[in-house]
Amino acid sequence: MRIWLLTLAIAYLLGSIPFGYLLVRIFRKEDIRATGSGNIGATNVARSGAKGLGILTLLLDLLKAFAAVKIAQYLAPGTPGFPSDLAVAAGIAAILGHVFPVWLGFKGGKGVASALGVFIALVPLAALCALGIFIVVFAITRYVSLASILAAVTMPVFCMLWLPDRTPIFVGGVIFIALLVIAKHRANIARLMQGKESRFGSRKSSPPANPDKNKQVGT
Repeated sequence: MRIWLLTLAIAYLLGSIPFGYLLVRIFRKEDIRATGSGNIGATNVARSGAKGLGILTLLLDLLKAFAAVKIAQYLAPGTPGFPSDLAVAAGIAAILGHVFPVWLGFKGGKGVASALGVFIALVPLAALCALGIFIVVFAITRYVSLASILAAVTMPVFCMLWLPDRTPIFVGGVIFIALLVIAKHRANIARLMQGKESRFGSRKSSPPANPDKNKQVGT
């Protein structure tokens, strides 16, 4: 039990590090939450004109979740080729940390990059398949949100295909992560249905809603 509590605490704290916010604050002396959509994820950081910082944000958000799972795998290796329940739980904790970071009033990001990091650590082939879906959809539509949603939808399918022997915690965890990522995109889904969603690379950018009261982190 102590190992579980310690591992989940570490995973949550790793996931809660708001790299996008910190990078823009350190290198540009700005609050990314006051720019563009108000999100501090990689997409908004890149759209703010800091493409290098956007890429770095993406990598760090991915790596922090990957590291959380790897720590759990070290402490509870599980069966070779199959993730332990602790590793799955740590992945969930890391994503929850990203989505609900204690440092920013529990208002965090959408969890896409962190989810990718979790699945690269848990089921690499499934993660690569979902990443392929993201790349294809994004290349065709230029919608980061749509690509992220479809990648999240297909991730559980790929996980079940590549890992036929799985525990209930693994199945529940994979589905929970996918639903959480999709739920965090509910505003994007509404804009997509209305034809108002911005394509990546477009100059049109909506100001953050209530920037002082409802600052949110992004992907």
